[in-house]
Amino acid sequence: MASITYIEHDGTEHVVDVKPGLSVMEGAIRNNVPGIDADCGGACACATCHVYVDEAWREAAGKPSAMEESMLDFAEEVEPNSRLSCQIRVSEALDGLVVRLPQNQH
Repeated sequence: MASITYIEHDGTEHVVDVKPGLSVMEGAIRNNVPGIDADCGGACACATCHVYVDEAWREAAGKPSAMEESMLDFAEEVEPNSRLSCQIRVSEALDGLVVRLPQNQH
């Protein structure tokens, strides 16, 4: 298991254990973390699972694919550390990952 910290826009933290192989989005959905809508169910087709990867974890989380970058064009308030949480696969190397959620998911 990897411990992932999801921080809501208002600062509320949710620390959950996520099974390796799942996505960061699936970890949020399975643990009822508010703020990740995941309208497309993880198909990289909606940008409603937008998160900001903590700077210390950007390299470990990897870079977005071209498809993910295209979908981020539909998200609001995109930053250099923006990712779609459905595209970040959890592994033991991500134990301790911190992601912040935007104010709105669109």
